[in-house]
Order: sequence, then C-alpha cells, then structure tokens
Amino acid sequence: MLEVYVDGASAGNPGKSGIGIFIKGEGQQLKIAEPIAPTNNHTAEFIALLRGMEEAAKLTTGIVSARSDSKVVVAAVENEFVKNELHKEYLHKILSIAKSFDFFFIKWIPDHENRAADALAREAIHKSGQ
Repeated sequence: MLEVYVDGASAGNPGKSGIGIFIKGEGQQLKIAEPIAPTNNHTAEFIALLRGMEEAAKLTTGIVSARSDSKVVVAAVENEFVKNELHKEYLHKILSIAKSFDFFFIKWIPDHENRAADALAREAIHKSGQ
C-alpha cells in the first residue's frame, strides 16, 4: 500500500503557491516540493492531490491511501462533487486516476499529521521565485 500525503500552500489569496507530496510504502519514499502558478489555498490543495495521484499511479496500481489536511478536498473526493467550477476539472481528473487503483481511500488528517507534506509545500513557495 502506498500512503500519499499532500498539501497545498499559498502566500496570499491569490499569491505565490506550492504543493508538497510525500509518498511512502511498497519500498518507496518520494518527496516533491513543486512551485505552482499563483493561486489560493483551496486550489493549491486540489492541485497537490492531483499531482500526488499522478505520482502514485507511476508507482502502483494496487492500494493507495491519500491523506490531506484539507476538509474541502477530502469531502469533494468522498462525495464526488464540488461546487466551484475551477475545482470540478481537478476533481474529475483525481477521480479518474483513483479508478485506476485496485483500492483507493482518502482520509482527512489534522495538520500535525501532515507535517512532511506541509514542509514541502512551504519549501515550494520559496522555490517559486514569482
């Protein structure tokens, strides 16, 4: 099983933004700190999950457990619905990738359990140079 921890961060609304992805399991450990275009925090969270799913799909077709500290993102995936038009495209892609796994789970976790992905997202903001 792969555990995929994701976080998005924005310094402003919109502002410099980054995503952090920490994947572990099945002999893998992957850390990604990636700057993204300036956006708001909710959008950064969706982008982080999408990128995390893309990376997980490169590593397995088996069991994937995604973890996010964004209640908005977790609820959207669990309910397969989001109101925000911009987020609908991200959600569609996330759900499509999720179907490629044998089993896919998503779980909300508190900030203190998502420190690795949070640190990577903050690092990405500073890498952006925007």
